[in-house]
Amino acid sequence: MTIRTALLQGQKLLDDAKIAVPKLTAEVLLMHAISHERTVDRAWLHAHSNDELSEMWWIHYGRYLHERTLGKPTQYITGRQEFYGREFRVSPDVLIPRPETEHLVEAVSARVRPGDRIVDIGTGSGAIAVTLALETAANVFATDVSAAAMAIARENARRLGAVVRFALGDLCEALAPASFDLVVSNPPYVPSREQSNLQREVRDFEPALALYGGEDGLEIYRRLIPQAVRAVKPGGWLAIELGFGEAAAVREMLEGWNAIEVVSDLAGLPRVIVAQAGTSIAR
Repeated sequence: MTIRTALLQGQKLLDDAKIAVPKLTAEVLLMHAISHERTVDRAWLHAHSNDELSEMWWIHYGRYLHERTLGKPTQYITGRQEFYGREFRVSPDVLIPRPETEHLVEAVSARVRPGDRIVDIGTGSGAIAVTLALETAANVFATDVSAAAMAIARENARRLGAVVRFALGDLCEALAPASFDLVVSNPPYVPSREQSNLQREVRDFEPALALYGGEDGLEIYRRLIPQAVRAVKPGGWLAIELGFGEAAAVREMLEGWNAIEVVSDLAGLPRVIVAQAGTSIAR
C-alpha cells in the first residue's frame, strides 16, 4: 500500500460517509498516523507518494479513518486545533476553538493597556487566555468549572510559553471584587432545545457543559453579567461572544453599562458585545 493509494482510499471512504473536505481530512489523518514516528507535512506526503506505508502507519490511519466516519471531529483525533496562528492541544474535555472567537480576542486587545488585569471566564482549552497573554502586555487570569478542561488550558499555556494564572471555579465566583480591568468570556450559548439540529460532530462529541446555555441559550449570560459587575473595576470592560440571534437579549441585560458595542463577524453576524462598567452600576 503506497501513500498515494492510502490517500485515495481514505478520501473515498470519507466521501462515502459524507465527511466534509474528504481529501484534506485524509491527508491530515495520514500525517497524524505517521507522526507517531516522524514529523511530516502535506508537501512530504506528496513528495513520497510512492513510498510504502509501514504496518504501524496503516493501523493508526485505519483507526483514525474509522473514528472520523463515525463523526468524531478531526481535531479530537489529532488532538490539535489552530487558533490565532498557534497550535493548541484539544480533547473532548474542551470545546474546539473556532475562528470566529478571534473577533473576541481582537475586541479585547484593542482595549488593553499595559499592566491591565484580564480574566477569561470559562477558559476551556485556554485559547483566549493564552492568546491574550502572548499578544498583549496584560496580566492574564482564567477560570473554569471543569478541572479536566483546566488541565488542558494549563498544558497549552506551558507549551506556548504564556503566563496565565488559573483558578478553578464557576464563572466569577473565585474572583475578588473589582479586581479586573477586563472580563472576557465565550460562554455556552447554544439553546438546549436546538440540540437535535446540531451537526453530529458537535452534538455527539463536544462537551455539553461548554455548549448549552439552557433552554433559550441565555442562561449563562444571565448569571455571568451580574457577576462580572462585581469582578470588574469601575471603567473596566466586559467582552462576551454572542450566539446566533442573541445580541438584542444580551444587550438588554447590560442596562447601566456604558459604551456598548456589537462587533460582527466576517459573515456580518453579531459575534461579540463589549460594554464598559459605569460608576452607577449596582454592585
